Amino acid sequence: MPGRPRILHIFSTFDHGGAEARTVSLINHWGNRINHAIWAGVPKAMGARAAIDPEIDVTFPEQEATLVLGPAQMTRYYRIARMLRGYNLILTYSWGAMDVVMAHRIFARRLHLPPLIHHEDGYTESEPGFENWRRHFFRRMALQSAHALVVPSQMLVSIARAIMACARQQNPADSQWHRCRGVPSQGRPKAIPGFIKRPGSIVVGTVAGLREVKNLPKLVREVAVTELDLELVIVGEGPERDVILSEAKRCGIADRVHLPGFLNNPASFLGLFDIFALSSDSEQYPLAVVEAMAAGLPVVSTDVGDLRQMLSEQNLPFLIDCNEEAKLATAIARLATDPALRKRLGKDNRDQADRFGQKATMIAAYEQLYGSAMQGRNPWRAERG
Repeated sequence: MPGRPRILHIFSTFDHGGAEARTVSLINHWGNRINHAIWAGVPKAMGARAAIDPEIDVTFPEQEATLVLGPAQMTRYYRIARMLRGYNLILTYSWGAMDVVMAHRIFARRLHLPPLIHHEDGYTESEPGFENWRRHFFRRMALQSAHALVVPSQMLVSIARAIMACARQQNPADSQWHRCRGVPSQGRPKAIPGFIKRPGSIVVGTVAGLREVKNLPKLVREVAVTELDLELVIVGEGPERDVILSEAKRCGIADRVHLPGFLNNPASFLGLFDIFALSSDSEQYPLAVVEAMAAGLPVVSTDVGDLRQMLSEQNLPFLIDCNEEAKLATAIARLATDPALRKRLGKDNRDQADRFGQKATMIAAYEQLYGSAMQGRNPWRAERG
């Protein structure tokens, strides 16, 4: 299809995560109206690639991938900048792509580079609470040439204004809610490989990358401390898998902790959960919680990111300070032993998700932002007349 706009997406990794899931959702929706290319600084970390519709024209140029991560050298920045030419829009994601943002900042005018929009989806383990001043300074310098900075939470809007000093923040947070359509009331029995829900059992479930910041060993301990016959299902992939399994064995519940890996269709398995739990030390606007709410689940979570604005008012007592592990276990136990409360909070959360809008609203917000950057190369404006 000639004349299609070319968008380049740049990640440190393209494994499963919130930013990657959102990007895949947009790519699949737009189909072949856009020609997409994806760079990843770690070429082997490409787990999200499998979720892209194979009929869509997406390229993964391996020769560029090695440029994403590396030393801060002017010759390297120049090489990066030269490889940004030929696209209509550059989209960068989180700290791992910040060198590309800096290369764009330095050479945008000289090389007539396309506009760049940067997305910050959260913190890394090395900067909890955004306390790394060197990164603040680097971001502030690099983002001066960006068309916009996109953040998914009200907390990050405040951080962007106070620390990154960028004038054009965008916050599509309120339009990222979407119904997890087709969730069966009981879930599909074999939707989670290797796991069959026992009649009458209570399943505590979560969807998260198996990374240190998610603090999933803490969730294992919380389930164990309740001394109830609970099943724990952790859907996701990552480097902390062995640590989680080791903690489950130490706590004596290894036979009740299930790690099926990444699963592509939340609608097929969220109905198998009775309680959705989040144990993260840091989050912003976790899409997994959005999907859990839309599926009608009660949520027990650490009090992080925008969860106080996301969850229904009735669910707020089940947000617990990150340092109060015993209270998290108590909250899980309370929900596990009160089916009427679970049902009531699940309905409240589903209603809350409905009030915040549908997936189409999110897509329209990104189309408007990306189209404004590309100006004359806006396929959505053309389609809608």
